[in-house]
Amino acid sequence: MSLDREALKTAFLADQGLGDAKREMLAGDASTRRYERLHRPGKPSLIFMDQPPVESSPCPPAATPAERRAAGYNAMARLAAGRVDAFICAADWLHGQGLSTPRVAAFDVEAGLAVLEDLGDDLYANLIAGGADEAPLYDDAIDALVAIHAVRPPEILAVDGLRWPLLAYDDLALATGGEMFLEWWPKYAGMAPFSPEAVAEWDALWAPIRARGEAGAGVFCHRDYHAENLIWLPGRKGPARVGMLDFQDALRAHPAWDMSMLLHDGRRDVSPEREAAALARYFELRPEVDRARFLADYHALGALNVSRILFIFARQVAGFGRPKYEAFMPRMWRYLNQCLADPELAPIKAWFDANIPPEARR
Repeated sequence: MSLDREALKTAFLADQGLGDAKREMLAGDASTRRYERLHRPGKPSLIFMDQPPVESSPCPPAATPAERRAAGYNAMARLAAGRVDAFICAADWLHGQGLSTPRVAAFDVEAGLAVLEDLGDDLYANLIAGGADEAPLYDDAIDALVAIHAVRPPEILAVDGLRWPLLAYDDLALATGGEMFLEWWPKYAGMAPFSPEAVAEWDALWAPIRARGEAGAGVFCHRDYHAENLIWLPGRKGPARVGMLDFQDALRAHPAWDMSMLLHDGRRDVSPEREAAALARYFELRPEVDRARFLADYHALGALNVSRILFIFARQVAGFGRPKYEAFMPRMWRYLNQCLADPELAPIKAWFDANIPPEARR
């Protein structure tokens, strides 16, 4: 961290009356964000978010696909580039639906700094690893998604003079993860690049699935909805027991997308039994949903999502030298195989069988 950045952070905290707070660095993830816990004598702790402006720009709402490709990955995938205003606007909308997100105590959008409510350390992943019963946790996570999916979100999220577009998870955004898989899996697995014919076939096979995803993009999508971004808050009621983090990349998407994120969790095993129970609960609470159609979309978009996550993990290893992500790969291939067991996806399964040998799926 540069001395200038640290001086900026120190001055910001002083301006907010937090200059004497004891700062505790928290474990980071694969993003460019950093978090600290601020300890204050006799008062609840707070979380200090630091998002330095180091990423490429987010997607301009009116940009064409060609313009987005020219602008780079964040614009193609419609990522928020870590923008603090995206976090604040999404947090406010979710809170307005009766859900639990960190309340924002102070922020400086241009500096990329914010002070947030501290929801604690009871991450789903940690609790389950420590022996907690996962059933009520996943039940409430499904209930929270049901609450989100019951409301059609606005195209613009707005609060405290801030405005953030809630864009659609459209064809290009859906295609980007697959394209990056084609680029990065050979680098990770030590394979030759895919042939132009294989690439063309890949695009043709996924095109109708992407079209279904874009056509169904009608609900608020957290986009990173999994056990390391959910906090158990048993003192609250109903879906508010699920504390949510890292939703700044939110889009409007097909409701199956966040289901895939939750049930195809890259960092912990979600058993077929837990997956089935979660889907059954979702259908019970949303009786208007066509189950057969939803499951077809869940398997198809889930396979695309798992491919995207495989790219992310492959790039972490081969591109950024972070070998810990290798341990997640077998789990993701298991999820992919589960999705591709759907007979409708037999042509895509055949593509994987023809182009990625078993020894390269590691």
